[in-house]
This record gives sequence, C-alpha cells and structure tokens, in this order.
Amino acid sequence: MAGNIHKEEMDKSNTWVTNGIDKTEKWVYYIKNNICNTSVTNVTKKKWRRNMKNSMTTHRMNHIFQPDGKAFIMAMDHGANFNVLPAMKDVGKIIRDVASAGADAFLSTVGMADKFSECFLGKGIILRIDGGVSYLGDRKHPMQIVATAEDALRLGADSVITMSFPGSTFENEVLSNLQRVVLDCHKWGLPVTAEALPRGFEPADDSRTPENVTFACRQSVELGADIVKTVYTGDQKSFSELTQSVYAPVVILGGAKKVPERELLQEIKDALEAGASGIAMGRNIWGHENPVGYASAIAKLIHEECSVETALKEMNVKFAT
Repeated sequence: MAGNIHKEEMDKSNTWVTNGIDKTEKWVYYIKNNICNTSVTNVTKKKWRRNMKNSMTTHRMNHIFQPDGKAFIMAMDHGANFNVLPAMKDVGKIIRDVASAGADAFLSTVGMADKFSECFLGKGIILRIDGGVSYLGDRKHPMQIVATAEDALRLGADSVITMSFPGSTFENEVLSNLQRVVLDCHKWGLPVTAEALPRGFEPADDSRTPENVTFACRQSVELGADIVKTVYTGDQKSFSELTQSVYAPVVILGGAKKVPERELLQEIKDALEAGASGIAMGRNIWGHENPVGYASAIAKLIHEECSVETALKEMNVKFAT
C-alpha cells in the first residue's frame, strides 16, 4: 500500500543524489515500483502521476528561468559536432566563471554534464541529446537521438534539447525525433527544448524569413516542446508576432558569426522588448577575449533591463575565478 512507504526507505540511498538523481526522481522510482503495484484505484494512480509530472516539470523550468520569467542560457554544446579549440580548451574554468558571472543555465554535452558537474555551480542544465555527426562528415545523414530521458535525469539535466528543422532534407527524421523525445521525456516531467530553424542549416532564400521562423517555432510547440530556441527575426514587429504566436518561452540564439559587442547586446535588448524570454548563446561569449565580463553584461541586460550602454560598461567588471 502507498501508506507503507517509509521515509527512511526514501532517504537511505544518498548515492542517487551524487549520481545526478534528486529527490524528485526518488519519488518517481517509488511511484513506479510501489504505488503502481498496489490496490490504489487506477484513477488515483493516474492523478498521482499527472500531479507529480506537472510538479517536476515546473521545478525544472524554474531551475532554468528566473522569477522574472527570463533566462540567460550559456550554450556550450558545440564541441559534440564542431572544433571548439583553442577557445574552449579549459572548459571547466569557462563553465565556473560564466556561472559566477550570471548565467542561469547551460546547454551541455553528455561529456560536460558527466565530467564537470561541480563546475555548473548548481545552475540549470539543458542536455544536447541529438548527435552522431560532425563538421568533418559529408552531411548526408541526419542527426540521431543518442541519449534517453533516463540518461538525462541521471546526469542531472533540467531539460533536453534536440533540433527541429522543417523544410530540411531530413525533416521527416528530425521532426519525428522531436515528437518521440517529447513523449518520452514528458513521462518523467522533463521539459524539452526545440532548436527551431526553417530548413536547418541548408542554404535557401526563405530559410530565415520571419514567416518561416514563426512557423518553425509554432510547429515545435505543437509537437510538444516546452522551450524554443531560434533566431531573432531582425525587427521587433515580426519577432513580437512570433512570440505572441508561440505558447512557450522563446530564447534567441547567437549563431556562428562573430558579432560586435554593441550589435549583439542591442539585438538581445530588442528581442527582450519584443517578448523573448532570454537567450541561448555561446560562441560569441566563450570565444570572446573577456567572456566573464561579456556574460556579466548580458545577465544585467536580461534581468535588470538596463541600457546597452550600461551593459557595455559592465564588461569591464572583474570577477574572481
């Protein structure tokens, strides 16, 4: 019976916490292995599962987004597909420094989440679970789902991320992957982040039109995504239309191109004013000569709604490593 679950049984396995599984997952374990096998009615079981799932989802979303509803997500998942050297040679130091400077969460690879868990300083983790390709490859094959919801939970993730590429050569595989990931992760109350880009990275005249970007984002939430990462559409009017049309938080990415500081900060400011819930950027920050100052400036811009000029001044602030 459910009433026979003893607190000492719940707390006796502290190793679960050190392995990246918190008390929430202990409850999942007990629900799955005890409550689901008792005489409790099916209706009661379903209600327990639904309430537990909703509670876990909210908890994890709140570990990414701050009370103001915004998030500074530092993207550091590039090394799974691209050459990030020499800029990201000392990955542990970069994670720790940027976490101290104000990042709220990190896009992480499996390797980073596994080997540098202490460096995240308790910040949120969004785990990249698609892969199987690299910049050395021929690009004739789609990315595959290479980790499960259970893997993500074991590594302490608050969300997972996978691509959403409508109109690309591999749209069938990529969009099907997203749908399956959503259904799998939502069983555990694990939010899913979709990186929504029309036609993926394939060159096309309409790949980044506001209409197509909006469609890609809306499609992602229709497939169940809880967070959407996408490009800024270039102007506040079209981006405001996008955020109003997508019923999930939208964060903007930075892209591969190195952008001058003032230009990038202004783009972030414009996006926030048009309804963005934050950013998920990496290369422009960890590849910068002063990543700590840059991260601090961005955090101030997002959470204090300061001016671009004030944010630029913040870049000169020094942080202890």
